[in-house]
Amino acid sequence: MSELRIREAGEVIGRLDPGPWNALTDVQGVRVGHTTLCEPARGVHSGVTAIVPEGKVLPAGLSVANGYGKFVGATQVMELGEVETPILLTSTLSTFRAADALLTWVLDRAERPVRSMNPVVGEINDSWLSHTVLRPVTADHVWNALDTATSGPVAMGNVGGGTGACALGYKAGIGTSSRRVTVGGQEAVVGVLVQANMNGDLRVRGTMLTPHSLGLPVAGSSSAEGSCVVVIAVDFACPARQLSRIANRGVLALGRTGAAYSHGSGDYALAFSTRPDPPRAELRPAELDLVFTAVMDSVEEAVLDSLLAATTVIAPGGRKAAALPHSALLKVLA
Repeated sequence: MSELRIREAGEVIGRLDPGPWNALTDVQGVRVGHTTLCEPARGVHSGVTAIVPEGKVLPAGLSVANGYGKFVGATQVMELGEVETPILLTSTLSTFRAADALLTWVLDRAERPVRSMNPVVGEINDSWLSHTVLRPVTADHVWNALDTATSGPVAMGNVGGGTGACALGYKAGIGTSSRRVTVGGQEAVVGVLVQANMNGDLRVRGTMLTPHSLGLPVAGSSSAEGSCVVVIAVDFACPARQLSRIANRGVLALGRTGAAYSHGSGDYALAFSTRPDPPRAELRPAELDLVFTAVMDSVEEAVLDSLLAATTVIAPGGRKAAALPHSALLKVLA
């Protein structure tokens, strides 16, 4: 299956223009790295994605639509309104090993003695495709994702923390997008990255596009276990309270594509600013509305791109997570 993004298929979401890569990395100073673990013989389809911003401590806000998850560092982000480490995305039972490895990576680079540190790690349940009890993600895998993180284009689909992800009945994974906005009279960028792994029925242009309608098996747990994590970066100064409101829109936008927000799915969004200097006055209402729109449109596009970039995976025993057929999507968009 050739690579295809929803924008290349003719579907332009919203009126705002994307950045040059249409990715989280369009926000200057933000890098992304993946370690992908595909070992079919062991039943492993997992990995870790690292989001590495410049700066020691950055303003941040968190939105928890459904707390059925293992978001390490969540309470301190909400309490203090900041992040002080890179952000990792991995699978449920690898979360704690990943957090420890992240802590080691940060401490090894500390310029002065550290008495406390709050590693930030989000996760999805990829157990429908991967034997999570093996906890396959090791410290070396985490360090590789951190050390190889780069700017520029971001790999999507079955990579990193999205390797074992299923969303809306199909194989999914990592998706990303961005939008240009004007804040304080200056051009700025809003970038998002989505670890798409939720149940529900895919909707495109208001049309429901289910695996059943295409004669495909439904990918993902019938008990609606999952979780979906959205990470949002902005390159303008913004206080933590408004970043929390921006994060809210990241979770709400999942509903545009058909997310069910079920009991067993932890739905989180983290927003941070790459401007650690004391922010100016809060964004004006019109600016905030523009940023909200940029987030909503970018998340919708990122989820769709995660589906388009994903490839079919067959787990041991024949369990199949089918990719969304491009031809079916193009028919809806025609």
